[in-house]
Amino acid sequence: MTKKDFLIGEAIKYGWNIMKANLWFFVGVLIVAWLVTGIPQAIANRLQDNYSGLAALFRILHLIVDVIISIGLIKIALKFLVNEKPEFAELFRFQGNFWRYVGSSILNGLIVAAGIILFIVPGIYWAIKFQFFGYCIVDQKLGPVEALKKSSKITYQVKWKLLGFGLVMVGINILGFLCLFVGLFATIPTTMIAFAYVYRKLLSQTETVQVTDTP
Repeated sequence: MTKKDFLIGEAIKYGWNIMKANLWFFVGVLIVAWLVTGIPQAIANRLQDNYSGLAALFRILHLIVDVIISIGLIKIALKFLVNEKPEFAELFRFQGNFWRYVGSSILNGLIVAAGIILFIVPGIYWAIKFQFFGYCIVDQKLGPVEALKKSSKITYQVKWKLLGFGLVMVGINILGFLCLFVGLFATIPTTMIAFAYVYRKLLSQTETVQVTDTP
């Protein structure tokens, strides 16, 4: 069996180049994403003390919008991976993916939470194992359980490398935050595209291995 692998530096370079070529597109996308997810949450916080019921409705709205934006960002990243310039409206095109994403998010959250309770390490392991579930849903139209299973196959053999990759992505965004916050307009798109790049590379290798191993 061929061992899967990817280069962290290669993924970052790819994400950086895409970000530089489309910087103002990403600036607009991030501003809108932050506003539409942040406003309902801010309103809920202001209403919590005096109107707890109404605050709960805004928190639900925040969760709904957060799922929609998460799907949209994945679609945008995948478009760039096939050399297509996504439309801004892609950020809100969630049709056909919403409930599958919600279902898989809940399952993933329960699994990771159980792992955290079991002395943290299993939670980290499962978080890495299932981290591509959203991409499997948006890219391959899989159901909640199938997306988790597919992510498990994609991350097989490379969990330690993915842990290192994830830590590097976090470090890059911390640097972006420290650069007077505006650095996030460069680091978030870079890491977002880098993550999609790694997903596609590992997916391709996974499918190649499966074909090779078929009798």
